Amino acid sequence: MGLGTIASRVFGFAKTIVLAQALGVVASAGADSFAVANQLPNNLYAIVAGGVIGATLVPAIAKSASHHDGGSSYISKLITIALVGLTATTLIATLAAPVLVSIYASNWSHEQLALATAFAYWCLPQIFFYGLYTLLAEILHGRSMFGPATWSPVFNNVIAISGLIAFIALFGADSAGVRSVSTWTPQMIALIGGTATAGIAAQALILFVFWRKMNIKFRFDFNWRGVGLRETGKVAGWTMGMILLSQLAGLVETNVSSIASGEDASVFALQTAWLGFMLPHSIITVSLATAYFTRMSNHASNNNLTGLHSDTSDAIRRILALLMWAGAGMIAISIPFSRLFTQTFSESTALATILVVLIVGLPAFSALHVLLRVFFALGDGRTPFLVVLFQSVLVCGAVVACAFLPKNLIVVGVAASLSVVGTAQTLLAAYLVRKRLGVSMNPAVTRSLARATAAAVLSIVVGLLVNAALGGFSANGFAIASFGSAFLAMVIIGIVVTVIYVASLFVLRSVEFNEGRAVLRHLIHQVRARRSRSSGSSE
Repeated sequence: MGLGTIASRVFGFAKTIVLAQALGVVASAGADSFAVANQLPNNLYAIVAGGVIGATLVPAIAKSASHHDGGSSYISKLITIALVGLTATTLIATLAAPVLVSIYASNWSHEQLALATAFAYWCLPQIFFYGLYTLLAEILHGRSMFGPATWSPVFNNVIAISGLIAFIALFGADSAGVRSVSTWTPQMIALIGGTATAGIAAQALILFVFWRKMNIKFRFDFNWRGVGLRETGKVAGWTMGMILLSQLAGLVETNVSSIASGEDASVFALQTAWLGFMLPHSIITVSLATAYFTRMSNHASNNNLTGLHSDTSDAIRRILALLMWAGAGMIAISIPFSRLFTQTFSESTALATILVVLIVGLPAFSALHVLLRVFFALGDGRTPFLVVLFQSVLVCGAVVACAFLPKNLIVVGVAASLSVVGTAQTLLAAYLVRKRLGVSMNPAVTRSLARATAAAVLSIVVGLLVNAALGGFSANGFAIASFGSAFLAMVIIGIVVTVIYVASLFVLRSVEFNEGRAVLRHLIHQVRARRSRSSGSSE
């Protein structure tokens, strides 16, 4: 799963880099217009079904496997409901594109709203394919097949990159973001928006190949009674409310961030920084938590709270040990990393500042991902709703206050609001999990976090010193002189941070260090065993 996610993210970064060359990042009205339009299907899908499917489907599939037909009847009903709902939602959303765009960017000019709306007509059909992808992926996850869903986004990114390269070849690059919104033609909009949607479609449809290998029989079934759908709906209702709250907060964030569009870092800059923020979360947290969630759901269905607590503690402990290393690396390489998407030193530092502020909240964000799944495994949607309500109210208030900052600080303020409030939200969730499971905080988790934090702080200090030595804080420095030098600087800094972090864990006698060493020894043993068998067979 980790390898698949890394491959997908590498291609995702390549897509964002090419997109930045085509449209620009900071102060680019065209990039912000596409960013809002391309984000709409994500937001609407999340409201309608995204969180509901992710939170409720795996536990329900785990239970349905005990049915006489192995869960095929349940899955047929579920897919039928989902396809009907997704089709209706996609049609309605596409027809309402002008209204939706104006809601998310209420302070834009008529010309920029028109451009974003044109992009939205091409992008909103993604809602259907996002839903299909999530549905098929969660069915595979429920049957403990985790790999295909992490690799299929590669197809998406390859198609999107091809479209962007064709756009640059036909219409030219605009890495400085100076192209006026009035110069966009229908052909330009169709090429970028159309290939973006084609990529999402490919990402979903390729999963049918693996889904059929699970030997799950499917037929359209409009008799939606039975096999536990009512029980699933109870959790889904609370999850729907939770997603609505999150999207309300996202709506406020987008509107406030869009104030600076065309002048300073705005919507696309925040999305680009968020991509860097999500890289370690996707590779580490989602990969591990997805596997743990299936186990946690099985423990919950058997009322094994001890096993549920043990898996939760192990997941958080191991995720944070890896995440603190990745976060330290992202902070240390933030400026050369930002240079991959920007052209000038000022643009790089602006994007790097947003990224660093977001990364501060990364450990809490990833821990929350695991903690909320404890409640989902237990069939409790009400508690996560209350946790998100707490976060949404505070975030909305803090982000609205950011609208009164100077334009060059608005997005930085939004990022800081997300990190601070997100940390408070995670502490609340940890308290509620401890109360629900009736056990105290596992001391191993707090010890692991303390060691990882100490190692990360030292790694950041050394990494920033290396960054400075490579000229990362100078307008004419090697680390930001060009795309190639920035990439090389990232590699050097990343190696130094990794060595310091691992050495620190060794000195601090970290349990996770010993676990990692055991895993490496096991892998080496497997490789040697395979070579030995291969040599024996050839002889």
